[in-house]
Amino acid sequence: MLVDLGRCVGCQTCTAACKLANATPPGVQWRRVLDIESGEFPDVHRMFVPVSCMHCGDPPCMSVCPTQATFQRDDGVVGINYELCIGCAYCAVACPYQQRHKTQRAEFAYGDEPSPAEEVKFDPKRIGVSTKCTFCSDRIDIAKERGLVPGVDPEVTPACVNSCIAGALHFGDRDDPSSNVSRLLLETVHFRMHEELGTDPGMYYIVGHK
Repeated sequence: MLVDLGRCVGCQTCTAACKLANATPPGVQWRRVLDIESGEFPDVHRMFVPVSCMHCGDPPCMSVCPTQATFQRDDGVVGINYELCIGCAYCAVACPYQQRHKTQRAEFAYGDEPSPAEEVKFDPKRIGVSTKCTFCSDRIDIAKERGLVPGVDPEVTPACVNSCIAGALHFGDRDDPSSNVSRLLLETVHFRMHEELGTDPGMYYIVGHK
């Protein structure tokens, strides 16, 4: 995933789309947008930085998991097997991006029962275990059988990317030289959060164009 920091306006539409798509409980947000101010008056700057699980190439959360509940797919997406997770939260401690969440009981936005939107996506297996952004892997999984391309065709692209009103989010196959994200990586100046830790994060932040 690529984030163009010059285009993000901090509208939080991606956070709302993520919550709708995944029915995360109140207080749990797999996708967040940080509001960062820097400088001193009158030279003050403001920047919005979307964050989520970085889907690292070398995820530290995976190596500390005692049950191997955290795994990495062939396409690089990092997932969690809720059947194996024992809720120890070692992964939450190991994640340098603070992108793991644990919900102890079922909670809903309005009262004790799920709303129609929550009911569709509510998964009781996510109670008492670690959860996080999945890059909407359920959408990615249907791409091949339908002959579609994640990041190009909306129905197989993460909900946050589809919802971005400013066109700040991009998604695709980093290993495919002809993909949209590969072209953007060649054309832009970018960085990755805490890349110095050797995690090989799968989220890039664009700060300018070459």
